[in-house]
Parts: sequence; C-alpha cells; structure tokens
Amino acid sequence: MDLISEYDTEILQAFWVTIKLTLTSAVGAFVLGTIVAAMRVSPVPVARTLGAAYVTIFRNTPLTLIILFCSLGLYLTLQWKLAGDSIADNNYRWAVVGLSVYTGAFVCESLRAGINTVALGQSEAGRSLGLSFGQNLRYIVLPQAFRAVIAPLGSVLIALTKNSTIASAIGVAEAAYLMAEMNENEAAVIAIGAIFAFGFVCLTLPTGLLFGWLAKRFEVAR
Repeated sequence: MDLISEYDTEILQAFWVTIKLTLTSAVGAFVLGTIVAAMRVSPVPVARTLGAAYVTIFRNTPLTLIILFCSLGLYLTLQWKLAGDSIADNNYRWAVVGLSVYTGAFVCESLRAGINTVALGQSEAGRSLGLSFGQNLRYIVLPQAFRAVIAPLGSVLIALTKNSTIASAIGVAEAAYLMAEMNENEAAVIAIGAIFAFGFVCLTLPTGLLFGWLAKRFEVAR
C-alpha cells in the first residue's frame, strides 16, 4: 500500500500512456490491416503478392526490432521527425507506427479468415448487380467478415495492449518503463510486479469480455 500511495500519480499516468498507445496503435493497425486484407484477396496479382509479402515480413520480425528500427533508424539516423524536435513525442509517435505496422499484419490475417467465411455466392451476386471489386468488398464482404472475426480481433487488441510494453525500449514512459524505474529505486520487486500485473489485468480482462459479448451479439447466422 505504501508503494501505491507513494507512486499513485506516476502509476496512473503511466497506464494512461499505455491506454493511449494501445488505442492509437489499434486504429492504425485496423486501418492498415483492412487495406492489406483487401490486397490479399484482390484480383490483381501484384496486390496479392505485396499483401502476402507484408504479412510474411512483419509477422516474422520481432516487435522489438521494428520499434528500435523506427526510433534509431528512421528517427535518429534519417531524421524523419513526426513531432517537431521533441525526442519524447517523436519516440511516442514512432512507437505507434511500429505497433500499428506489426499488429496490422495480424489484423489482416484475422480479417482474411473472416472474408473466407463469406459464401462465394454472395460475391457473385454482387458482381452480377454490376458492383466493382471495391464496392463488393465494402458493401457485401467486409461487413460480414468483421462480424465473423470480432472475437479474434479482440485477441489481437489484447495482444497489442501487452505488446505496448515494448515501447519502453525507446523511452516511452508507459507502464513497463515506470515498473523498470521503480525496480531500480525500490526493493519490493514482487509487490511492484503484482501492482503492474493487476493493472494489465484490469485493462485486458474487460476487453476480452466486451469482445466476447460483441461476438455473440453480432454473430452471423449460417
């Protein structure tokens, strides 16, 4: 209890950074994953190849390596700035980019699995009505695909929440960064670990319950 009372403000701020990092990265990952999923089922061979290459590369590259490449390579070496001259803001935004790019590959595969559950006859019916590939995907296929993979997407979001701890490697002041700092200054390692473990459970458990409920609520009848 003494630890919590001593670091209560810092802990709340750190978890707030974790929440913002998760939500902003989730938006980027879902947008990017949807685009790549569309490429993977596209009738254009080049688009399919590029989509497959993206998924293969980023699913098999360690997230730590991607985050460090964004910060040390793109930001510090190439001087690609996303937030003026502030190192902390640039590292935060590059962490969002790294998490979005990495998680987007998993969103793509989940969504592609959902696309494969949509009956082929429905796509053919859309084409018979004169819909283009993009219109068919937008109005017929994707709405059903998203409903079919709500639960897997929830798992991806939970994994993203936990993966956000990797941002501490480039100095983003989220929960894992504060935990490491507290471990250096305090002897109660087990208590510190328990506090932050409980914090992440409080973040991920409601997410799992929410997406489980949504999956049952919007389940596609077959």
